[in-house]
Amino acid sequence: MKLRKRPREEDQINVVPFIDILLVLLIFFMVSSRFTHNAELKLDLPTAEETGGQQRQPETVELAVHENGTYSINGRAVLDSKPETLRKGLREVAGDRTDIPLILSADAKATHQAVVTAMDVAGQLGFSKLSITTRRDENAE
Repeated sequence: MKLRKRPREEDQINVVPFIDILLVLLIFFMVSSRFTHNAELKLDLPTAEETGGQQRQPETVELAVHENGTYSINGRAVLDSKPETLRKGLREVAGDRTDIPLILSADAKATHQAVVTAMDVAGQLGFSKLSITTRRDENAE
């Protein structure tokens, strides 16, 4: 009797379950991840104990936030409190020179939202040198 050799099947690794697991993990990480970009501004905060005041240099932009939430840039009032108007005003004053210092002066009674909006607009425009002015407390000591 003549026996024939059966052709031997090659061993293969089935990768379909592996791909399924990878796709499930990919979907899980995509759904569970937060895709928020937090605007980061480098803050150069002056200390309040310092006796010498900071002099306004001619190549700076001073942004003031008033008690009622309105803004002024270098002493000139901005028309309204909208971020778009503030952005346009800062562009007019600074132009493309976002490397110059921006001094943010906020009234003590100004809302936190108004100050954060000013900082956000400055960050979006590319200002990286931001100083927040403070006043020395006369009663301290």
